[in-house]
Amino acid sequence: MPSINNDKILSVLSQVIDRETGRDVVSSGMISGVAIKGGKVGFLVTIDPKEKEIKSYLREACEKAVYTLDGVESVTAVLTAQNAEPIAPKPEAGYSQPRERAQWNLTPVENVKNVIAIASGKGGVGKSTTAVNLALAFSALGKNVGLLDADIYGPSIPRMLSLSGQPEIVDGKMIPHERYGIKTNSMGYITGEEAAILRGPMISKTLHQLLRMTRWGTVEKPMDVLLVDMPPGTGDIHLSMVQQVPLTGALIVTTPQEVATIDAKKCGQMFLKTGVKLLGVIENMSYFTDSNGNKICIFGEGGGARLASELSTLLLGSVAIDPLLREVSDSGMRYEGIYADSYKQIATNLLQTLATK
Repeated sequence: MPSINNDKILSVLSQVIDRETGRDVVSSGMISGVAIKGGKVGFLVTIDPKEKEIKSYLREACEKAVYTLDGVESVTAVLTAQNAEPIAPKPEAGYSQPRERAQWNLTPVENVKNVIAIASGKGGVGKSTTAVNLALAFSALGKNVGLLDADIYGPSIPRMLSLSGQPEIVDGKMIPHERYGIKTNSMGYITGEEAAILRGPMISKTLHQLLRMTRWGTVEKPMDVLLVDMPPGTGDIHLSMVQQVPLTGALIVTTPQEVATIDAKKCGQMFLKTGVKLLGVIENMSYFTDSNGNKICIFGEGGGARLASELSTLLLGSVAIDPLLREVSDSGMRYEGIYADSYKQIATNLLQTLATK
């Protein structure tokens, strides 16, 4: 196989002209991060985020140029805007929407229409439970839905859907496990019961592989919604997610308790500061109904509505406590209890929001 090196790649890329400036992409300093592995080539093309529409042609032009080199099997050019200035928050409590997004990767996930992050900031509020049951609700509404478990250190989706085993790989893509009409992928399928012991840089690489090396949809049947179950906090995985995919938006899950809403608000602010639209707030564990039919607000009340107001977004719905939901989640069964309609209503509200985005 002919040798492929950095100089050869830059040589052919220097023939790609930026139509707006008349200069080639190499002398303009737009090319960086060239990576070569066998016959596979990847690199970054840095553009001004304000020009992402008019300069989208550069990605295809650069890929075609590199394909002319002997020995090249595949080329991946990624449009980036890493030098984009951060968005300053408003001084008051609320955050206006929409905001211009500081995008790092403008390439959509292949054959996926919408990617939605489900986050909470705080653990233990039922975020993964919400993600699974929202996916079930979307499936019941006839949507082609997927669920990516982005909690690399503490994956829950394999247990909650009673799935295991490493995904089959076909033509370089992982085939997602499927249950109840939901296509899923998770670090838990790869590590099993073993702990994932990874430093920050490896987290980004792992997330990239789970996100972009999974065959979520096809040209004939693209995926309508890919839900991403985020881990607690606002760390490496969250930043990698907003950098690696143009998110449709984010959902914030919280309980009514003030301690939970404080962390959930920080999580919402993180998305807003990186230009990701908030699609709404879901209040989980809103209340418990005792044997006499009395509603008991174990974690307080009104927290979800207050949080939605503070983040200038919608309260999409509330879900009460049902012991059956805990039981079926632990056993990997489908939840069909008295509050299943709550998830369907939230999914319906969300679809209406997506229709007007």
